[in-house]
Amino acid sequence: MAKLDAATEKRILEAVDQGFEEQIGFLQELIRKPSLRGQEQTAQDFLHDAYKARGYALDRWAIELDSIRYHPGFSPVTIDYAGAFNVVATHRPREETGRSLILNGHVDVVPTGPHEMWQNPPFEPKREGDWLYGRGSGDMKAGLSANLYALDALRRLGWQPAGRVHLQSVVEEECTGNGALACLARGYEADAAIIPEPEDDRLVRANVGVLWFKVTVRGVPVHVREAGKGANAIEAAYRLIQALRGLEEEWNARKGAHRHFEALDHPINFNVGKIAGGDWASSVPAWCSFDARIALYPGVRAAEAAAEIEACLRQASRADSFLANNPPEVAWNGFFAEGYVLEEGSEAESTLGRAHLASYASSLESFVTTSYLDARVFVLYGDTPCLVYGPYSDNIHGFDERVSLASLKRVTGTIALFVAEWCGLEAVEAAGA
Repeated sequence: MAKLDAATEKRILEAVDQGFEEQIGFLQELIRKPSLRGQEQTAQDFLHDAYKARGYALDRWAIELDSIRYHPGFSPVTIDYAGAFNVVATHRPREETGRSLILNGHVDVVPTGPHEMWQNPPFEPKREGDWLYGRGSGDMKAGLSANLYALDALRRLGWQPAGRVHLQSVVEEECTGNGALACLARGYEADAAIIPEPEDDRLVRANVGVLWFKVTVRGVPVHVREAGKGANAIEAAYRLIQALRGLEEEWNARKGAHRHFEALDHPINFNVGKIAGGDWASSVPAWCSFDARIALYPGVRAAEAAAEIEACLRQASRADSFLANNPPEVAWNGFFAEGYVLEEGSEAESTLGRAHLASYASSLESFVTTSYLDARVFVLYGDTPCLVYGPYSDNIHGFDERVSLASLKRVTGTIALFVAEWCGLEAVEAAGA
């Protein structure tokens, strides 16, 4: 499509500015919906109704595991998906003369931790200067608002995309990636995709994969007075954790063989995110389990990395007098996702670069991130350039999460400009909208 002229760019950015207070109010209401895993329905209903009010075609469905279970991008789960709903709103032009686009975002948020450790209640948004606080404010309900209000800005000028646009609100991004995968399996494809994750006004060039797993250790319980006759499952679990720390360092030592990750100090991060064990302070614990996460480089197969983790645990167990005869159990219970690289030189990236320059008056920068992103679904399995690019945020996954409103407005402007050039524009009035 033709590049936008300076006058058109200015009009679109002004339209974003005119609607921004309404966008902030929309985002605040979305933050009030506590869309933790398994509790996303109220937030999805809110988005569904917002899309419906604008006249978009709607598709809302519960993820069916059988539709994705045998896909190479599937992550194993043990929970019921009956309440895990995706929502997709579709704009179809009168005449499809432009390129198609997916604007994707995830509605699920991570747990808050103790509410008393927040300055303000996590699901009561607070606006303070340039910051909007609340769980999900940055990761990534701000991005969902940017997707919707970028299209609203064009409508305010009497325009709509001349290409097909899918607004996707997915679940499961924080734990499996199966929500975005279910959209792909359902047939949603496009010439490009944008995911406005909180990436500090930059474009993600490469991204690690992620594995989640649970290790369970069984001990021998005895009264603490006879502790030497028992086997402490908690202490045995810590010995396995130390072995996995060693594997983490081995993987980090391989960074030189992986493009885009050579300069990072510590690209592979292993984390024990949850641990439980024992039943009584005066009893040697009979059990212990820990849930862990580790990253893997793009190009490394998830199954190969999982096999290496299992081998590490077997080797550590053989060297342990108790674990040698009581090996741990390993279960893969979440992310089983591979990393990706966004190759340079795509027309989509060039279009984003021009849009960013108009919105920010500075050149678009790219960087490498070591967190999971749903973009791997589009890049690895949809053969689609996926641009992960979003607002400046702080404390995501932590206490007092917040998003910069000035950054969010600029990102919304960038997306509006991208849509206008990538999809082209047609008049809303003639469509009878």
